[in-house]
Amino acid sequence: MGVASLFLVAMFTPDALTGIMKRSPMQEQRMRIQMCASAPQGNFSSVGSVLATAAATGDRHDTSYYAKCMFGGLLACGLTHTAMVPLDIVKCRMQVDPNRYKGIFDGFNKVKAEGGMSGLRLGWLPTFLGYSMQGLAKYGFYELFKDKYSEAVGHENAVKYRTLVYLSASASAELIADVFLCPMESVKVRMQTSAAGNFPTAFGAAAHKIWAGEGMSGFFKGISPLWMRQVPYTMVKFASFERTVEAFYTHIFTKPKDQYSKATQLSVTFMSGYLAGIFCAIVSHPADTVVSKLNQVKTEGSTVSAISGILKDLGPAGVWRGLGPRIIMIGTLTGLQWWIYDTFKSAMGLQTSGGVKK
Repeated sequence: MGVASLFLVAMFTPDALTGIMKRSPMQEQRMRIQMCASAPQGNFSSVGSVLATAAATGDRHDTSYYAKCMFGGLLACGLTHTAMVPLDIVKCRMQVDPNRYKGIFDGFNKVKAEGGMSGLRLGWLPTFLGYSMQGLAKYGFYELFKDKYSEAVGHENAVKYRTLVYLSASASAELIADVFLCPMESVKVRMQTSAAGNFPTAFGAAAHKIWAGEGMSGFFKGISPLWMRQVPYTMVKFASFERTVEAFYTHIFTKPKDQYSKATQLSVTFMSGYLAGIFCAIVSHPADTVVSKLNQVKTEGSTVSAISGILKDLGPAGVWRGLGPRIIMIGTLTGLQWWIYDTFKSAMGLQTSGGVKK
């Protein structure tokens, strides 16, 4: 896993990204897809005229653009996940110890009684570090892969099958993003779910204990279930967001997008993100429960056998424990992530995400 991490980092260094940009003749492709979406799919002469307009008015997708998207993603994911740490602690403990933590309010009360207010902040540092790096890769590489895949299939197919482009780009980006997230997720979950006195609650000591006891595998043993959770989650997150924004600007806000104020555009962004987050939480929750259980304790044998044992112990109903707080958490979190991301893009002089420009 360490070799894979180094390979991914080396593959996507600034020099490599610059090389990709130089080889791409279609840096405006994402805006072209969005602007073509309102044209009849069978009338590609109309599509061509819209593409010509898009080339003159869209954001320029160069290295600077992708760097801004990466930093926007870092802020979006790092800040929101850190803000949700108290709810995340309750959700994780409901998943791993349902007999003790019987609901959201009961969970909050017990966590506070056991550790005071500091108990509700447990694991905030690995959360911030891990999800900041994940957000950087998730959003930045999504934009990059979306442009590259659109270029690969051509204008007409990129418009006609744009949902497949969104799904493919988001899945590719998440595979990379989770490599950066996994070590910090392992530390965070262990800190939040271990019985009092059995595991350090300070970040440095917790990371050292995992390293000393399990080595590098202790940080990456959750990568497979993390992919199982995050890849479907992110595919739903990005594709449903893109199509929901498109629906808003097609059926409700029917004027050209740029005729609406930034405040209105950002409101559409938040609403679309919140709805997308609800779908995300449902799709990815069983895998999230497995990740929480897997990272709770030291495991013996292969990851596959450990996952099989966890699923057997949980049963069909057990994998859905904690879904209520996770829907609240992920819906709010996803809406805020898209809002922060688009607010940052707007501050940088870029257009808000998604929609159809008429």
